[in-house]
Amino acid sequence: MDINRKTAYNTLMDVEANKAYSNLALNHQIRISKPGSPAFVRELVYGVLERKLTLDYYLDQLVDQGIDSLKKQELTILRMGMYQLGWMDSVPEYAAVNESVALARKYCKGKAGLVNGVLREYLNRRIRMRLPERDEDEIRYLSVKYSYAPWIIEKWLEFYKMDFVERLLEAGNQKAPMTIRYNWLKIVKQDLIDQLRERGYEVEEGKICKNSLYVRGSGLLDTEFYRMGLFTPQDESSTLVSEKLDPRHGDLVVDVCAAPGGKTTAIAERMNNTGKIIATDIYRRRLDQVDKEARRLGIVNIETRAWDATRVDSSLVEKADRVLCDVPCSGLGVIRRKPEIKYKEKTREMDYLPQKQLAILSASSEYVKPNGTLIYSTCTINPEENEKVVNAFLKKYTWFRKEERTLLLPNINGTDGFFICVMKRTGLLD
Repeated sequence: MDINRKTAYNTLMDVEANKAYSNLALNHQIRISKPGSPAFVRELVYGVLERKLTLDYYLDQLVDQGIDSLKKQELTILRMGMYQLGWMDSVPEYAAVNESVALARKYCKGKAGLVNGVLREYLNRRIRMRLPERDEDEIRYLSVKYSYAPWIIEKWLEFYKMDFVERLLEAGNQKAPMTIRYNWLKIVKQDLIDQLRERGYEVEEGKICKNSLYVRGSGLLDTEFYRMGLFTPQDESSTLVSEKLDPRHGDLVVDVCAAPGGKTTAIAERMNNTGKIIATDIYRRRLDQVDKEARRLGIVNIETRAWDATRVDSSLVEKADRVLCDVPCSGLGVIRRKPEIKYKEKTREMDYLPQKQLAILSASSEYVKPNGTLIYSTCTINPEENEKVVNAFLKKYTWFRKEERTLLLPNINGTDGFFICVMKRTGLLD
């Protein structure tokens, strides 16, 4: 059995059955299985996740009793096989079919014939298979074509025009570039660029942030450069948060909801290991990742604390020069990197997100000194979680003023979708 497809299958099953994040599941499976072509595994996994609803639409027409009659194991194998046949030109048809049958023999006994028959029927009928009629149900058409849960499309159409939404849907299915933030505590940017190029990587400087680099090439996170802490994978939109916060040497910074620590460590690097950053998260085990990253990067000015961000920590009231409030959100701005987000069910918990976000922002604002800086940020593009939360906050906390608001969009900026609002506290309470 092909180890690459086996690794992809195990990753997809982890995402499907255990609701694992695709990036974490993929890295874990690659690490333990050591496939011969990690790039192939990544392409197959992300391709299946990005096109899941499209694949299921076609499979439902090919399986006699519909896909609801299938178990997760056989459905996952059929998705993998169909994606290889329909979207991976480099894979020979016989290989896609035969390797899918081999997976079925191992993971779903008695279903090898079903897998073989469905995939061969797809080869016979794929030229004639069509998407739903757009004129009959535009939401369903877009949902199947771009593979998004219908409620996401409906939500975006509340705020954006149809042609913009369609470009946004398309951008979410594009492969996200490998973007890194170089660690200026350990290396000069040009030196890192030169060393990466010597190893055969293609490197371009960031478009938005001066300490961001775009890198093309495989195995970057397996290099000694990563182990030595010379860089951190981070999209420019996320790196921009620390730039907007603009921490100064010697500051006291509070970073709530800090785990897994990408923004926390970016702030520490900008402070040149001076001052102090108090990084909080509700779960201690998540803060262990922040501590681990700090050690890798050579950072010594971060203190981690387990704390519920919706509550005020009285020991920090009016102590911080700068506060970062990067709140939990729907995550609809990072679909390129976590395509499983496209299939989230709309729950009551999601409806309550803006209330929770406002509670966290309100509690965090108590830590800001007079004339200090407060940033509210999310990795979503929904105005209900962004502008509306900020406006509700400013209406009540009138001693803060909005200084700058940034919304980055994948279809416009080529970055993840991200919202950043910079606020200043005035000297006196109203």
